[in-house]
Amino acid sequence: MTQRALDSSGEQTPGSSRPAMIDAGAELDPVHPVELPPSGHRATGLTTAEVAERVARGEVNDVPVRSSRSLTEIVRANVFTRFNLIIGVLWVIMLFVAPIQDSLFGFVIVANTGIGIIQEWRAKKTLDSLAVIGEAKPSVRRDGTAAEVSTHEIVLGDVIELGPGDKVVVDGTVAEAESLEVDESLLTGEADPVLKKPGDPVMSGSFVVAGGGAFTATKVGREAYAAQLAEEASRFTLVHSELRSGISTILKYVTWMMVPTAIGLIISQLVVKDSNFKDSVARTVGGIVPMIPEGLVLLTSVAFAIGVVRLGRKQCLVQELPAIEGLARVDVVCLDKTGTLTEGGMDITEVRPLNGSDEAYVHQVLRSLGSSDPRPNASLQAIIDAYPAGDKGGKGDEDAWTVTDAMPFSSARKYSGAAFTETDGTSSAWLLGAPDVLLPDGDATLTEIEHLNEQGLRVLLLARVRGELDAPDAADGAAPTALVVLEQRLRPDAAETLKYFAQQNVATKVISGDNAVSVGAVAGKLGLAGAENTLDARKMPTDPDEMATAMEQNAVFGRVTPQQKRDMVAALQSRGHTVAMTGDGVNDVLALKDSDIGVSMGAGSEATRAVAQIVLLNNSFATLPSVVAEGRRVIGNITRVATLFLTKTVYSVLLAILVVCTQVEYPFLPRHLTLLSTLTIGVPAFFLALAPNKERAQPHFVRRVMRYAIPSGVIAATATFTTYLLARHHYSGPGALEAETSAATLTLFLVAMWVLAIIARPYTWWRIGLVAAMGLGFLIVLVVPWLQDFFALKLVGTTMPWAAVGIAVAAAALLELSWRLVGRRFGA
Repeated sequence: MTQRALDSSGEQTPGSSRPAMIDAGAELDPVHPVELPPSGHRATGLTTAEVAERVARGEVNDVPVRSSRSLTEIVRANVFTRFNLIIGVLWVIMLFVAPIQDSLFGFVIVANTGIGIIQEWRAKKTLDSLAVIGEAKPSVRRDGTAAEVSTHEIVLGDVIELGPGDKVVVDGTVAEAESLEVDESLLTGEADPVLKKPGDPVMSGSFVVAGGGAFTATKVGREAYAAQLAEEASRFTLVHSELRSGISTILKYVTWMMVPTAIGLIISQLVVKDSNFKDSVARTVGGIVPMIPEGLVLLTSVAFAIGVVRLGRKQCLVQELPAIEGLARVDVVCLDKTGTLTEGGMDITEVRPLNGSDEAYVHQVLRSLGSSDPRPNASLQAIIDAYPAGDKGGKGDEDAWTVTDAMPFSSARKYSGAAFTETDGTSSAWLLGAPDVLLPDGDATLTEIEHLNEQGLRVLLLARVRGELDAPDAADGAAPTALVVLEQRLRPDAAETLKYFAQQNVATKVISGDNAVSVGAVAGKLGLAGAENTLDARKMPTDPDEMATAMEQNAVFGRVTPQQKRDMVAALQSRGHTVAMTGDGVNDVLALKDSDIGVSMGAGSEATRAVAQIVLLNNSFATLPSVVAEGRRVIGNITRVATLFLTKTVYSVLLAILVVCTQVEYPFLPRHLTLLSTLTIGVPAFFLALAPNKERAQPHFVRRVMRYAIPSGVIAATATFTTYLLARHHYSGPGALEAETSAATLTLFLVAMWVLAIIARPYTWWRIGLVAAMGLGFLIVLVVPWLQDFFALKLVGTTMPWAAVGIAVAAAALLELSWRLVGRRFGA
């Protein structure tokens, strides 16, 4: 089967709502009806002229599909925010009433917004380029021949071919069907495949699990079912994640605190105090601006955007941005063996005739079976490679058998089959599939097969059907004829990837439709811990709690049906595990859809790529650790820097409340807090947010941040206001307010620097250098005369500055104590 890359035209992302099922074939265009071919007739498709005519009428599948926000949306989202509006108004006021240095906060916001736009634009271009690489190319018949075209080039009336794993890209009606089974679980929730016959409707969003055929497009563009889902698919979004919802919650609380506090500060500074109007305005603005953690939203966006770009360079398409975050929280990874631990191809190592069967006859049966399926799976392809058609002893096709019936492989029944008229006119029917499914329990051949499975070999049984191929009991009593022994190709990078997950305390579960012993042997070769703990899924308990226990106690599961994969994921989730599922076949779709994070191989079926949040376009399982590491980096670092931003918010609100209650001038001008925010938060937070971080993401983001930010902010505000009150008693006369402000600024800077020093742990050379550089920057401001004048910072005398340092040292000791208490009480 020709594998096709990701179709981003309308697949539904997990977790989003789906409309009720629509009858795809019920409403045809009354003006330009679609002519369906007669039943049993091979549809030749439209002519080039007919395609051009439909394009001219607008009957084309032209739903605009975007893998990311447009540039206009990016600009709007970054510029028109609630806090940018507040800061913008305050900036304009300051430009009229104060020197330019008191308006620096506005320029910082402009720069931050610009950085956010640029980074998201880079992420958009990365996503768009990956989406183009992975765009689906359905096979469409035109002028009697089949050719791959882009999804958006399909027109009304096109005949589109289908095979196992292909996704139905537009609504239509079946024109041809060869044992065509379609899974509509993503539309209806019904897990059982639906057998489709000519004339039956098919809907976009469903996919083929077995058989093949073709359908005629009856609804395209915005009328198709897929159009209702397109806007939700493969989009650059920062919603539906604990991190983003947590930040939104924090901003909501900040707004509630900020509004009444700001009103009280305005009244206090402009009405109660009898001082210079412009100076009062400047100090009022200086009290309001630092309450806003505007950089927190920016840094979150930048961190996610850079994550997308980094992963994009590794050919990893993140269809839903929160998947980066979700994979960082994963503690169980469920792997499908075929295509994940092993490469797609297989090689036949041996064919063992059974019960005295003639070896040459067995080879002819296998050669004929290979010719019976136009879309062979990996096992059948290995047989085709070993016994190509027309290769019987150097003869041509004159001895070829005629196929009278065919049964494509189904992961539910575990076998395929075909019926033939042989060259001498006799009829025969054959099954090829799992020996432990086709043979009765206790059969002596199973022992022989067990030994082969223990070597990691895959074994198929060729059996002759006694009755009709399509009989319900065709497998019962089938005569064993030969064993086909296949060797799977292990992925060279799989062992290192499994080792990585073990080091990161992420449990790995191998879930496969193959024999459990064989799967366990493969996993053992790759060094999977617990590979010897194998379980045949046919013996798996059905009770969800018992199933969860079995899942936790074993590492390898064989003979798993698609529905069982789904149940296994649900069982693990019921125990509080965050589950990632990887796969590439249609039998993985249900589990991928229900897992917390679905990961598909780029060469996998269209159906798996449609429901996965992450697609590994390079088909390398080894890319997964990079995604995990990127998620951990984003979540861990945003949690760190959020503490910095919210500490500032807490101490700003508390300082404003203390000022209102004591009826004194607000101690700071905007320039002071711009300087402090830049050195203790803005610059270091940017570097810390992009630093490596391997710690597994923890839940309860808001609680984890606030339990450190609140005590830190309270200590910083208390120490700063204490220094300010002492300075008010120490200094008098002209210039007293500037001296008081400088002393308070020194205390606040030192306390904020200590918070930064705590958050920067564990120390590395660059983290120490970062903290030291910020301290050096403040020292330069204090000693360079023109910078002293620019920022209105000049320490007067020695008594008060040293008192400010002493208060800051005491505050730092309190900070250490409070952080250790919180860590001991709640865990790090």
